[in-house]
Amino acid sequence: MKNEKILLASPHMGGGEMKYIQSAFDTNWIAPLGENVEGFERDIRSFTDAAYSVATASGTAALHLALILSGIKRDDLVFCQSLTFSASANPIAYCGAKAVFIDSERDTWNMDPEALKKAISIYGAPKAVVLVHLYGTPAKAEEIERICNDCGAVLIEDAAEALGSKIGERACGTFGALSALSFNGNKIITTSGGGMLLCKTEEDARLALKLATQARENAPWYQHEMIGYNYRMSNICAGIGRGQMEVLPERVAKKREIFETYRGAFRDLPVSWAEEQPGSFANRWLSSMLIDPGCDVTPARIIETLAQNNIDSRHMWKPMHLQPVFADCPYVCMDEDVSADLFARGVCLPSDTKMTADQQHRIIEIIKDLF
Repeated sequence: MKNEKILLASPHMGGGEMKYIQSAFDTNWIAPLGENVEGFERDIRSFTDAAYSVATASGTAALHLALILSGIKRDDLVFCQSLTFSASANPIAYCGAKAVFIDSERDTWNMDPEALKKAISIYGAPKAVVLVHLYGTPAKAEEIERICNDCGAVLIEDAAEALGSKIGERACGTFGALSALSFNGNKIITTSGGGMLLCKTEEDARLALKLATQARENAPWYQHEMIGYNYRMSNICAGIGRGQMEVLPERVAKKREIFETYRGAFRDLPVSWAEEQPGSFANRWLSSMLIDPGCDVTPARIIETLAQNNIDSRHMWKPMHLQPVFADCPYVCMDEDVSADLFARGVCLPSDTKMTADQQHRIIEIIKDLF
């Protein structure tokens, strides 16, 4: 129907989820234990080739655990990509650590390795670096991994938006010593809410599992020797995840098709896109478009016009260094503030995998008319 709302990115069930959910009910494993949780963790390891995985209640919980496992404590220095959603930075505050935000580079819109090196020269080596693969476009992770190794910082990968993205043969989420995935309702696959911590060592995985289940000790009574959290994924949510994994390749293919359709349709407009670096593969979770400087058409105008036609779209993430809650945190850029410019000129277009070709064509025509 013409007036049916077109969403930015919404859950898209594949049809196989119910058999796993029904199994949880049939066996009465509803709580945060059971075969689905372990099965979902195995599925993610198989897909990403990660060594260890721990299913969590959210991607934010996974990032918080990653910081704790990295030894982050009050007043420790953590460098974080500025152009991202606040969930990348909030766990730094949970730990009482000091965030320094790092600008983006123009190729991938992700953390600028040169700005990272500049920050190290100014503030010294951080204890950890939080790198994000924005909208599913792989960052220059190999270079940033080398910088972290050289200065002794723990690389934490926020791959919440990047399940299915790769650099060479390595999945995004396998570069960091610790990494986080998200299965929130708007992600490429969903468990309604949930996340996954990826670890390189069994020691980290065991400690993460303990911390995520209230840090209970192996004792005949409830013994606690450290602070724990209620961060484990439920068996029901994990069942949804197992079903979603069956259609993940289809979802990635559809997201990329949506992106290429936009890019082809707008090839003559004054717009540009985050590009895949040689050897990298983006899942194109959200098709995000950058309007050329000086153009009369603004992100706000596109968003307002689409909204008038019952179509969802969004501004690009507002960088963390521009957020009032992080106003006191340092920010490091090179000669220009790239992330602020990307925010000012960027717009996220509808990227729902249930969107029909006719619906996308309608979106395209509405935007073309503005130009």
